[in-house]
Amino acid sequence: MSPTREARRTPAEKHDARRNQLAESALQTLGELGYARASLREIATNSEFSHGVVHYYFQDKLELIVYCVRYYKAQCVTRYDSVVADATTADGLLDAFAAKLVETLSTEAPMHRLWYDLRAQSMFEPGLRDAVTHIDSTLQQMIWRVVDRYARLAGREPALAPAAAYGVLDGLFQQALLAHQDGGQEVLDDLVAQVHGLMPMMLKP
Repeated sequence: MSPTREARRTPAEKHDARRNQLAESALQTLGELGYARASLREIATNSEFSHGVVHYYFQDKLELIVYCVRYYKAQCVTRYDSVVADATTADGLLDAFAAKLVETLSTEAPMHRLWYDLRAQSMFEPGLRDAVTHIDSTLQQMIWRVVDRYARLAGREPALAPAAAYGVLDGLFQQALLAHQDGGQEVLDDLVAQVHGLMPMMLKP
């Protein structure tokens, strides 16, 4: 960013930009340690920012984690939009969707582990619940755009409601994420095969 553009930013914009920088820095540590093991001090130790700076922008660990996950998920909820937009056949969409699932599982596993960790923690931590519920809703909408487009290209109608379709595919992805920690390419190949097998079952005959 140029000095001129930097100078034109309002204090609020500068504040938000620094919080985003802190979120990007903290996400790696959070993804490696998980919710319970990560503290503000631990996050600061593994980043370019001091504990004082982190604490200045975030009151506590809960506020930082909620901000981080919102920040990350806001970027990835459009992950499959290009798959939907570019698909011209049902089989082509299915191939592209499965490939994108494998890509994100391979390159962003720590972030996905953090998400599932926080979703489980939200059952016991009221401060997480609103953020997790909102993010879960946006992820459901993201997956439904894929399922709905697949059905249209196949000339059929979805057999499942959006929540059910999301639950099926999310469960499949979570199982693959767990297996991938100890497995290799066969786990990714199996995910592709299962997606190809399950998606047609989500459509009415």
